[in-house]
Amino acid sequence: MHSKDDVMPPQQKLATTILGTIAGAVLILWFAKMGEMPTARNDRPRQTPADTNTDAPQPDQQPDVVIVGAGISGLTAALELGRGGARVTVIEMSSVFGGHAVMSQGGVSIVNTPAQTAEGITDTPELAYKDFIDWGEDADTDWVRYYVDNSREEIFDWLTELGLQFDGVLTAPGNSVNRFHQPRGRGIGLVSPIYRECLELDNIEFVWNTKAEQLLTKDGRVVGVLAQNVRDEEEREFRAPAVILATGGFQSNLDMVREFWPQEFRFPKRILAGSGRNSLGSGHEMARQIGADLVKMDHQWNYFTGIPDPRYPNSNRGLSAANMHGIIVNSQAKRFANLHGWAKEVMPVLFKQDEATVWFVFDEASKPKFVISGSDWADFNVVERLVLKNTELVKSADTLEELARKTGLSDENLTETIRRYNMLVKRGVDEDFDRFGPDQSDYSNSASPKIETPPFYAMQAFPLTRKSMGGVAIDLDCRVLDKKQQSIPGLFAVGELTGLAGINGKAALEGTFLGPCIVTGRVAARFLLKQPGMTRTVPTRDDTRCTTCHEIKELLAEPRPGYWHFEKVHTVALQRGTDCRHCHAELAPYREDAHHFKQQALTASCVSCHVAQE
Repeated sequence: MHSKDDVMPPQQKLATTILGTIAGAVLILWFAKMGEMPTARNDRPRQTPADTNTDAPQPDQQPDVVIVGAGISGLTAALELGRGGARVTVIEMSSVFGGHAVMSQGGVSIVNTPAQTAEGITDTPELAYKDFIDWGEDADTDWVRYYVDNSREEIFDWLTELGLQFDGVLTAPGNSVNRFHQPRGRGIGLVSPIYRECLELDNIEFVWNTKAEQLLTKDGRVVGVLAQNVRDEEEREFRAPAVILATGGFQSNLDMVREFWPQEFRFPKRILAGSGRNSLGSGHEMARQIGADLVKMDHQWNYFTGIPDPRYPNSNRGLSAANMHGIIVNSQAKRFANLHGWAKEVMPVLFKQDEATVWFVFDEASKPKFVISGSDWADFNVVERLVLKNTELVKSADTLEELARKTGLSDENLTETIRRYNMLVKRGVDEDFDRFGPDQSDYSNSASPKIETPPFYAMQAFPLTRKSMGGVAIDLDCRVLDKKQQSIPGLFAVGELTGLAGINGKAALEGTFLGPCIVTGRVAARFLLKQPGMTRTVPTRDDTRCTTCHEIKELLAEPRPGYWHFEKVHTVALQRGTDCRHCHAELAPYREDAHHFKQQALTASCVSCHVAQE
């Protein structure tokens, strides 16, 4: 489903708040600027490419660890290493942080948290372990055990300490209890606090617009990376005692998708790319070139909810879009699977159809439940303008007969399908596909209304690539393994590049993509910090926080003449739990000689309250 890490049933129940959306947008703009601006630290002299067995630079000229990729797993590893005192260089082929995670729904599967307890949910690692193994099929039992035992501390506590807030704990197929934690601000709201904290550490540097091309080795050990600037094509070596590959999956490389396609399924005539734009398998290829093993590459988690992205016409880029309160029919206008069973139930049946395509059918009453996955699709007005009113993507009509004519579906079949579905809803039991009934969840029952309010809508969807659940082989310390299952000295891999450490197996409980990215990033970093010679003394600097000097609650205790705007906006900020740096980003990190407001930068925060809506 979606990171439902995208579009999935829980997201129907929780509207993303205006604050999360706007704050995310403001952060994107600011961080994009940060990524475009070279800094003194990043302007090191160019090095001439050399043979991979040349001597490395002296230790004081190089970082302790080079991380390839500034997605959520790379950022997590960087922050853990940086807090431990290691000198870290993160190279990223884009000019901004976040990778695939920022375009996701952002949900994270976490076990036995205070958020669950607050909602009366009883969860345990034992219960979660059973769910993961039963649902996942072919999951790595050791990694699953580690994840369910440690996700509370490794993810929930860690993110909360960084200032992240969760808006609710939602349901997802395969889970015995609700454990899908939805962060405020979707994907961008999840990743931004991690990146922001990295920026506050002087021992972490980012090198943007730089693509890793080749791993450098000496005497069988990885000693660095050869990379190329994607703008001026200049090459440069990044040397370090250890390299962490955090390059993501391969699901936007349709040639690799086809190469490793599951043998039990026919490859569809039309398939859309729905992963990150840089999820091209570059890390897989670099690792494979030096003998790393690739495992379970056919474990691909793809969706049936793909529509062409209207922002990229004449391309194979797709969006994950769905209305979980409607139904899906095949090209014969007949129901064929339980929509709420998500990809695990729908995809195997879909690939047996003559055409691997579905039509979402819904009515005006449930139109507000239509969602598109991703941080940039939280505004329903945008969804309606670019998709629902786009006649190339969505057909609408006042009658089912007219809708059938516009879609090319069978008039007779579509009318009969809707008639029977409505009859089953009235009876309260889905006798055909067990979608709703007395034994189903509250969500399944409440999300199964009759389809009877015109106008009616139909949206054609295609298979959509999404996540890689197989990848570079690693051990429980995230060391990359060769084909003999021996670790390759100096090389580590984290996140989706590893197939999420095999935690999902062939299927996913949802929220189990971003979560393993965080866990593997922290595991790899902690292992490295224990190695001899690794810098572990955190560089000293003034780490003053806003609240250390500014007692906002005291300042708001009594109204003061001339402070009406200050009092109003800071009262709202406290109520929302907004981090000070959302509006005052130019003040972070703290430096005494540059600690003053910049009015031009401050204007970007005005939209946090003034949303231009009545």
